[in-house]
Amino acid sequence: MGFNIGSGLMAGITGFLETGNPIAGAAMGIAGGMAGGGTTGGNFAGAAGNAALGALDAQNEAFQVSMYGEQMRHQEQMQVQSQAFDEMMDEKSEQMREVNTLRDVQMAQRKADNAITKKFIESITE
Repeated sequence: MGFNIGSGLMAGITGFLETGNPIAGAAMGIAGGMAGGGTTGGNFAGAAGNAALGALDAQNEAFQVSMYGEQMRHQEQMQVQSQAFDEMMDEKSEQMREVNTLRDVQMAQRKADNAITKKFIESITE
């Protein structure tokens, strides 16, 4: 059993392109070289195509993960804005209730003042 350099190189290149890890590429190259089998033009083209496709899949997966992270960040930001808006609206509602209560108290005070003034005028005119 010999070591096929062509198969080893192709397996190593394929492993490196698919994983991006040079150690995994070297290990795959050693395993591919030990497995033997001659490197032909068809094997070379197929291995290169598989490596390119693997690299493309890895790039696509990394892009999808980054897009998912961006979506999560966006949802978090929307949640923060929504919560801030809800808190502001609650505060504004509370202030409006306070203003209405003060207005009601002021109106009651005016009615009481009017009643007192009316009684005073009645007492003077008698």
